[in-house]
Parts: sequence; structure tokens; C-alpha cells
Amino acid sequence: MAKFATAYDVTRKIEGGYANHPDDKGGETWKGIARNRWPNWEGWKIVDVMKGKELFPSNLYSAPGLQTKVESFFRSNFWNINKLDLITNQLIANELFDTGVNMGTKTAAIMLQEALNLLNQRGTSYPDLKVDGIIGNKTIQTVNNHSSPSKLLKTLNILQGAKYISIIKNDPTQETWFNGWLERIS
Repeated sequence: MAKFATAYDVTRKIEGGYANHPDDKGGETWKGIARNRWPNWEGWKIVDVMKGKELFPSNLYSAPGLQTKVESFFRSNFWNINKLDLITNQLIANELFDTGVNMGTKTAAIMLQEALNLLNQRGTSYPDLKVDGIIGNKTIQTVNNHSSPSKLLKTLNILQGAKYISIIKNDPTQETWFNGWLERIS
């Protein structure tokens, strides 16, 4: 079974630290947690206290309890919600976790279901899955029994890349993030 710590280690390196870029639709972020999206995350109280102290934002790295709150946030809101601990292939779990963090858990689940349906040889390998954005028992079973995890991973990356291109076509200001988004496609 896939391990949260392994997936989180990959994503945390991409997400970085503190940012508050004017073109970032998430607004102020710490370790990938966007204040606009998650205004009630309890870690913001610590961030706000640290803003009034010397060496901000580097002082956030040593703020007591902040990293624990970050990891707990990601585990409950992105790992557990998509039942990624039930996936046997760590690379696929890593991909789904990171996509969920970057695009939303429902989007990650939809991409997984679409990828599985694209790879089923028009229903001859296994029946099409309902594309509902909910990773349930059928989706988990289909992922874990898939004959070509490497093709599944490639298909997930293709769908992810297509989504990034669509975002930029709809809002050219988001091209600012394209190089960083490419880091997420393995």
C-alpha cells in the first residue's frame, strides 16, 4: 500500500514555502496551502503571528507546531479523501496526491477514472468506470489490478498537461506558473 510520507515528500519540494504573488489566484500561500481557498486552516494563526516578528517569512520554518499542522492538513484534505493509502502503486498514489493538491481532489479522481477508461481497450479489458470524481472500491480495484501501471501514469500526466494548457488558454496570466507546473509532470 502507498505511503503518505513518500507522496508528501515529493509534493512538499514542489510547493515550496511562503508566497504571495499578485498573479496567484490562491493569494497568500504557505507550503502550498492557499489562504483564499483554505481561510480557516488553523496554521494561518501561526503565520499571522510570525508576520509581526523578525526574519519573516524565514521564521516560519522554525515556528512551533506549524509543520505538524501542514502535514495533518495535507493528509486529511488530499490523501485520505481520495483513499490513496489503498492504492498499491506508490508512483500512481504520488501522482494523484500531487494532482489533488494542485488541481483539487475531485479533478485528480476524474483524471484517474478517465485514464482508466481510456486504457480499457473499449471495455474489453474491464468495464468503463463511472466518471464521478469519487475514488471508490471499483476505481481502487481497477487501479490495483491494472496490467500497465506505467501507461496509466503516462495517461494521468497527459491529462494533467492538457488541463494546464487549457487553464493558460482561458487565462493567459496563468502562464506565469507553467514552468512550475511542468515540474509536477513526471
